[in-house]
Parts: sequence; structure tokens; C-alpha cells
Amino acid sequence: MQRQASSERLAQVGIILVGPKYPENIGASARIASNFGIGELVVVSEERFDQERMLKMATHKAAALIQTMRVCRTTAEAAAPFHAIVGTTARQGRHRPEDQTPREVMAAMAPLMTANRIGLMFGPESTGLSNEDLDLCQFASTIPTAGFSSINLAQAVAIHCYELYTAVQPHPFAAIPKSEFANSFDLEGMYEHIEEALNEITFLHDTNRVYWMRNIRQFLGRVRLKKREASMIRGICRKLLWHGRHPQESAATGHPGEETTRQ
Repeated sequence: MQRQASSERLAQVGIILVGPKYPENIGASARIASNFGIGELVVVSEERFDQERMLKMATHKAAALIQTMRVCRTTAEAAAPFHAIVGTTARQGRHRPEDQTPREVMAAMAPLMTANRIGLMFGPESTGLSNEDLDLCQFASTIPTAGFSSINLAQAVAIHCYELYTAVQPHPFAAIPKSEFANSFDLEGMYEHIEEALNEITFLHDTNRVYWMRNIRQFLGRVRLKKREASMIRGICRKLLWHGRHPQESAATGHPGEETTRQ
């Protein structure tokens, strides 16, 4: 029974490949995802990849993942359905999320899989994920190596899929209460409202906008907001914007004329 429950949760996980260069790497990633029971493959690209080259590496077992592969033009579109996303990166920096090993990250992911969709995001073979891609991720994973840090895309997918698979199996999910975290679509809408409100009160300027919004994203990403909490923050921002744009009416009525929160 527990193994069946674990398989169902893994089937809700998605592999997100941002800007892959070679169709063979897409096929190999599909094969690996299938090996570990992961049910979705998402590719962010405007290029049309040779399906035959992808299927050759995917093999017959993973052909369904290639045939049902979701292709998106932007990383934000690819991320939208997922409630928690792990971004993989070999680069470090003070503006990036705190890095953990794949094993540490997947241990944190396993309990969330009861009621949430999980995405594992991988960047282009040559450059990896950008800071803008990582802005969409709540967790960052770095594979520790002895020296040379560059690892083949399919190898990185395999390591993360294996660690997630092994993290899921021992957990007694029935004892974990269900919750509904905000997905990426909810969070991006919230961040747009926060940025608009902070711009309205002149907290943000062109010279510091990216810096402050990235810090706000990292802080709220660690909090793991639920859908209703993200909606509440959006409601607060709407009130701030309304009061700023209707000062006379606000002083007269004390009400913004709209609901605080919106689902």
C-alpha cells in the first residue's frame, strides 16, 4: 500500500528542462524519469526538436513521456502548475537561493508531495539556470563533486530522480496532514502585486528594483506560503494601491471598495 502511494506521488512530479540543446538529452531525461516513476516532462524552448532522435534515447518504455511532453515558451509558463520547484545549479552567489545537496533537498521535498506538485528544473547544458529561472524556484540543489563541477544534463537528472525516489519510499505519508501551498502561478501574481505596491510608495527605484525583489522572493520562498496566504498578501497590496491612488475618497470612507482577498 505504501509503495503504491509513493508511486502515485512520483507520477505527479515533473522534470523541467530549460533551453536544452540536444534532443538526445531530452530523450535520455525521459528515460530516466520513467525509470523512477516520474510522470511529466516539460521543455522550455522555441525550437522544434527531432522526435526520432529523442525517442531513440528514450526507448520504448519512456516513449509516452516524449509524446505527451509539454513544450513552453517561457520558464514561468512551465513552472506555473507546480507548488514547489527545485532549481539545480553548480554556480553559487549571494543572490541565489541557499544551496543544498540533492539528498538534503529531496528529504525536504518528500513530505510536501502528499498534496503538492513538485518540479525539478534543469538549465541549458552550456550555462545552467539563470538567476531569473532560479527566481521561480523555492529550493536550490547543487551536486557536490571532487573538482570539476560540470555534469552532463542526463546525469544530473538521474541523480536528482534517484534521490527523490529513495526519499519518498520510507515516508509514512498517511500521518502527514494535507495542505495547499501556493503554486508558481499564484506566487508570480503575488510578486507582481508586491512590486507594484512597493513601486507606488517609491520603495523601489530602477537602480535597486531587481536587488530588492530578488531578496523578497528568497525570503517568501523560505516561508512556503499557502494559497490563501498568497491571496492575503495580494489583498494587502491592492488596498495599499487603492489608498495611494484615491487619497481623498480613502480619507472620507476608510474603505477601499473591494475585498481584501481574492481566491
